[in-house]
Amino acid sequence: MEVAVGNVLRANARLNENGRVVIPAEMRKRMGLSAGDTLCLRVVDGVLTMESHRARIRRIQESMRQLIPPGRCLSDELIADRREEARSEMEETVE
Repeated sequence: MEVAVGNVLRANARLNENGRVVIPAEMRKRMGLSAGDTLCLRVVDGVLTMESHRARIRRIQESMRQLIPPGRCLSDELIADRREEARSEMEETVE
């Protein structure tokens, strides 16, 4: 039986003899899961958490975004650094 309180959805599930658990349909829907999706599982102090691979990437990207000042583009900086290195290497080989 599933119980929703606010944005929290709770349900009981059984572990079968193969160690499998069925995630209730409403939970799969809320998590945006489809058959074949990769899940990231974590146990901390005996508590299992799971999230989709996509959700984990989004969460990590958002946490990293908090560390980068607005208007700064790290990929542009990396490209500029690589171009400068290439220019320096070309100058060294010409000399």
